Amino acid sequence: MKQVMEVIKEQIKNLPMIFRIARYEDKATYQSHYLGLAWQILNPLIQIAIYYFVFGFGMNAKSGSDASYIEWMLAGIIPWFFISAVILQGANSIYNKIGMVSKMNFPMSILPNITIVSNLTSYFTMMVILLGLLALNGTPVTIYWGQYLYYFVAMIAFLFSVTLFNATISVLVRDYYIMLQSVMRVLFYVTGIVWNLETMLPQWLVHLLKLNPIYYVVNGFRETFLMNRGFWESPSYTMYFWLITLTLLFVGATLHMKFRERFVDYL
Repeated sequence: MKQVMEVIKEQIKNLPMIFRIARYEDKATYQSHYLGLAWQILNPLIQIAIYYFVFGFGMNAKSGSDASYIEWMLAGIIPWFFISAVILQGANSIYNKIGMVSKMNFPMSILPNITIVSNLTSYFTMMVILLGLLALNGTPVTIYWGQYLYYFVAMIAFLFSVTLFNATISVLVRDYYIMLQSVMRVLFYVTGIVWNLETMLPQWLVHLLKLNPIYYVVNGFRETFLMNRGFWESPSYTMYFWLITLTLLFVGATLHMKFRERFVDYL
């Protein structure tokens, strides 16, 4: 628990630095592109159009609720794009910077958090697009929309825990990152991003796939905006999600604090 508190204190203490570095990296990544930061929005929009054409038209996928398929897909794919990008970028965050920061007094635990902040601009812009679509379609605003804040905090907490863990393991075992890329490709389909698992699979298999904590977040966004269902209606599932998140945080913080003085030795 001491390691967890130390890592959290480093995040709070260096919060201004996290936002400064995130802004700098955003500009540096797209400075040679004519459209610059606009690609943060164009890339996901192009992917959404492709998925909608393939699954919405080609496979005639259904939402499994009163919402249209495009609304249902957007409510799930927007948090997925954010989660997927942060997990993959965050897993390499320490490895890519270790040579630069190992010789200075730099809190390496903030590197995974920088990837979270740097992807927020694209995420919030896509959320505005989703809310605009819901408004155009006349989707009523309900009291359940207020729980969006809960699911956003849950998503950030999970991502911080899992990126700290992944970033540490990726330095110690380089094969882990390659495996993680393959796992994320599989998770896209078994998390129900573009099709409704509950209408296509046996219930026992759906319950098994729900053990993936990303499903909790993605389905939570859909329940918030489209299904009028509260997170408190599934207390055991909510407890499971937070147990996984806190376990990842504890293990990740413990490994990070134990090995970070020797990270450079693994390069």
